[in-house]
This record gives sequence, C-alpha cells and structure tokens, in this order.
Amino acid sequence: MTIRVIIVDDQAMVRAGFAALLNAQTDIDVVGDAADGKQALEVSGRTRPDVVLMDVRMPEMDGLEAARQLLDPPVGVVHRPKVLMLTTFDVDDYVYEALRAGASGFLLKDAPPADLIAAVRVVAAGDALLAPSVTRRLIEDFARTRPAPRRDPRLRLNGLTPRETEVLELIARGLSNQQIAGQLVVAEQTVKTHIGRILAKLDLRDRAQAVVLAYESGLVTPGQ
Repeated sequence: MTIRVIIVDDQAMVRAGFAALLNAQTDIDVVGDAADGKQALEVSGRTRPDVVLMDVRMPEMDGLEAARQLLDPPVGVVHRPKVLMLTTFDVDDYVYEALRAGASGFLLKDAPPADLIAAVRVVAAGDALLAPSVTRRLIEDFARTRPAPRRDPRLRLNGLTPRETEVLELIARGLSNQQIAGQLVVAEQTVKTHIGRILAKLDLRDRAQAVVLAYESGLVTPGQ
C-alpha cells in the first residue's frame, strides 16, 4: 500500500528536497505541497493524504493552527490525516501544543534522510513518538513551564485497569514497547494490546496524545 504524503513548508527548496527523497521510495508518493497552513488545508482536502509533513513556523497560517484544523475538521469532513510536525527542537515552542491538538509527533528538520523516510512510515502505520526519550524531554520542558489546567487530576483515567495505568505511565516516561515489555516481563504483543485498549478507553488518536494526557492528568509530573 502506497503512503500518500503532502509537504508543507514555506521554503521551496525544503519542499523540493523532501519530495525528491520521499518519491524515490517505492511505498511513498508525494501527492502535493503547500507553502503555508492555509494552502495545506486546501491541498489536504483535495488530495486526501495519509501523512502531512507540517513545518511549525510559516506565514499566513502557521503549522499549529493548520494541524488543529486538519485534526479537528468541521462536521461532515471525515478525512483526518496523520500530522508530523517539522521543528528545530530548541527554538519552536509550539510542539507541545501541536501534540495536544493531535499531531502524531515531530521530526527535526535537519534529521538524516533515513530518519525522514522512517518517520513517514512509522506515522502512517499508526505509531507516534519517533524518538520517545527526546519527545518525553520536549514535553517535560513545556509541561514544566506551561502546564495545562487540571480540573480533576486522574479523573479521566478511572476507566483504566491498574496494568493499563502502569503501561500509560511507562509510555509517558519515554519507554518503547520493547522496553515496556522487558520491564513488565510480558510479551511485546501484550503491550501493544494494552496500548490499544488505553487509546480506545480514553478516546485518544495515538500514543502522542496518550503522553500528553498522562502529564495533564497528573499521572506523570515533569522531573520525576
């Protein structure tokens, strides 16, 4: 199955470079590109991509607002692509908000070509955090300085079993499925089953939103 991708970046050379790299893969097809978030909405609606590579800082409409609108579309719009944010890590302070909005993760703009290709495949497959330990550190930074309001900590987690709660905590701490399986002494497939149930019970799109909820609920606190 071919992964349909659109590339959103205000630099034409970046778009062209990413497109050339991705189109060279037999399982990836770049079906469009856009120079800002407003164009991204139009191109996405027309091409219905599986994955949107979205730069954070752009004119007209930035990547954060575009991600929000793509991932929370108007009534009647059923297509919701996976969104992978492109960031410079220590400059962009929008990534945490993007994950809260439902983005599947982020990728450094200067990452090696192989990482970009792997990222598109991982996100298209339904996974989220491409580098759990790095993403955890990023989320911790923003959760520490700009925590989300908490109405009733852990209230939303009441439907989880003790083991599911434990798995959610380990996800938020940046452990991969393999690491969680090793720590809990269970099969990796069992971990995947737990994660699927967690997402379903909490009405979450993917692992990234699960990490954000773990912080917002108070299950995990920055610096623990």
